[in-house]
Amino acid sequence: MTTVPSYTPSLWVRVCHALPRLDLTMQMRDNIFVPDSWEYQQTLLVLSSLSAIALVISLLVVLSFLIHYCCCHRGDRSHGYGGKKGRGICCVTWVAVAAVTLVAIGIGFYGNSEANDGMYQLTSSLLTANYTLASIDLLVNTITGLQLSVSGPLTTMEELFTGSKPFLVSTRNCRRLSDNVISLISSISLAQSSVDAGLGNDSNVNGAWLSYVLLLLLDLIVCLFILLGLAKQARWLLILMTVLAWLALFLSWGSLGLETATVVALSDFCSDPNTFVLNSTNFNSGISSGTLLTQSQRALSNIHTHLSSLDRNALTQFPKAEKSLREVQQILNSTEGNFHQLVALLNCRGLNKDYIDSLKGLCYDGMEGLLYLSLYSFLSALAFTAILCSLPGAWRSFPSESEEYEDSDSESEDPFTSHQARRQTASGSQRGAMTPFYNYPGAGWTPPFSSAPPLP
Repeated sequence: MTTVPSYTPSLWVRVCHALPRLDLTMQMRDNIFVPDSWEYQQTLLVLSSLSAIALVISLLVVLSFLIHYCCCHRGDRSHGYGGKKGRGICCVTWVAVAAVTLVAIGIGFYGNSEANDGMYQLTSSLLTANYTLASIDLLVNTITGLQLSVSGPLTTMEELFTGSKPFLVSTRNCRRLSDNVISLISSISLAQSSVDAGLGNDSNVNGAWLSYVLLLLLDLIVCLFILLGLAKQARWLLILMTVLAWLALFLSWGSLGLETATVVALSDFCSDPNTFVLNSTNFNSGISSGTLLTQSQRALSNIHTHLSSLDRNALTQFPKAEKSLREVQQILNSTEGNFHQLVALLNCRGLNKDYIDSLKGLCYDGMEGLLYLSLYSFLSALAFTAILCSLPGAWRSFPSESEEYEDSDSESEDPFTSHQARRQTASGSQRGAMTPFYNYPGAGWTPPFSSAPPLP
């Protein structure tokens, strides 16, 4: 495994990179990061299919619960959450499911933030490096203009030195060396351009972050409104949230499959980043290798040597060549200044540091964020599976419409009479029907003087 200075693969990268890889024919494959290879893409498809298998298992579990509540115990309300014990079980179940869902949502928000921070560090580092590369290209273009700048003065000097072979040879050597410098610097430019094009640009980082935020908010809204529907016993709200819970279940397992493939591919990439980030064939040849710069520096020094010799020996014999010679010396001094700036940009550790920072942002924070997002997707999928399995039992515990109608009829016989007034009326009628205190069987009431003897 090749390594990059100041970079060491994290523990999670090594663990995920060590996972076995199978293709579609169930044969073992290497874990070398080759994204354009169909064999490597097959291994990612196999890993992603694990979440599809888990989705099928979740659907079978939910279907079995639906059959259990709808078919096996039709009309039997004892299998709902009736009574104090049933209501206690219902409360504990939904509190546990809500707690798992909220924990998963919290993990998802943290993982999304970590992944976004890693991508932001990657993007900012690449932008800084690309700015440096743009400065290098500008200096290279300036230096490559040496041929056009010195072509005219050197041609004039060659015409003046026609009668002197040593001076003519020195002038032609200056032209040859300037062409050599331009050729060497142009090769550096090609290497830099390939680095700049190979590393790419920002790939919808904000869009991915916003997508996960919307998914997290969907899970939170579904969880809270299901609890509200259970508390209010609102059937229409539970029906709506059940549909959204199915949607959240499919999205959770689907995102888990995508995250699994991304985590594995990223671990393969981060375990050997030298080939794909620093591009050992092009990038290092332009930055780390000093062969081209050394040869260019020697060529510029030789040009200076020839111009100094002409300045000492040729101007006394050919004074008309002084103007062209001074012009060539001025262009050469400017070219050397740009060349030293180019050497400083290529040899300093700033450019290498930018790419190392981008690598750490992707392979440290980005990898950690993706792992947390995978955990969130797994927990939320389990939570919504439990929710869909528990909803039929909660639904059966709701009072039926006929019971609600009978209760409302019994309570609305006389809407203007309260229960207390009805009880008082009933008790009053019973007291009015009681027999008199002096009334007894076989005796009738007679006036007090009806039994007195007649007067004589």
